[in-house]
Amino acid sequence: MNIPQDLLYTKTHEWVKIEGNKVKVGITDFAQHEITDVVHVELPEIGRDVKKEQPAAVIESVKSAFDIYAPVSGKIIEINSKVLGSPELVNNSPYEEGYLFAIEFSNEKELVDLLNPDDYKKLI
Repeated sequence: MNIPQDLLYTKTHEWVKIEGNKVKVGITDFAQHEITDVVHVELPEIGRDVKKEQPAAVIESVKSAFDIYAPVSGKIIEINSKVLGSPELVNNSPYEEGYLFAIEFSNEKELVDLLNPDDYKKLI
């Protein structure tokens, strides 16, 4: 299982990369493996306000549909439109080309609730 050391994680299997005052978000290698073949992705609109631990996107696989939760509160400032046309990127490259969206966070203190790689590894 690939768990990059430079990312943070949620208990609901999203990964978070902090870049200044924003975070890039996707699902973990573990999550994409559990979900199996991703066939459709619904991303939030740019400019939408999201709340920590509330659904922000949806991933559909051959198994079912899964909510993707915002790891922090803030505003959606970027989406990865590549995954809309090629949802398999979520499976093939969950940490790079298959990322989902970016949030400009509104409360930096929420970042302390995220899991470090070792804690995430224990969770799974």
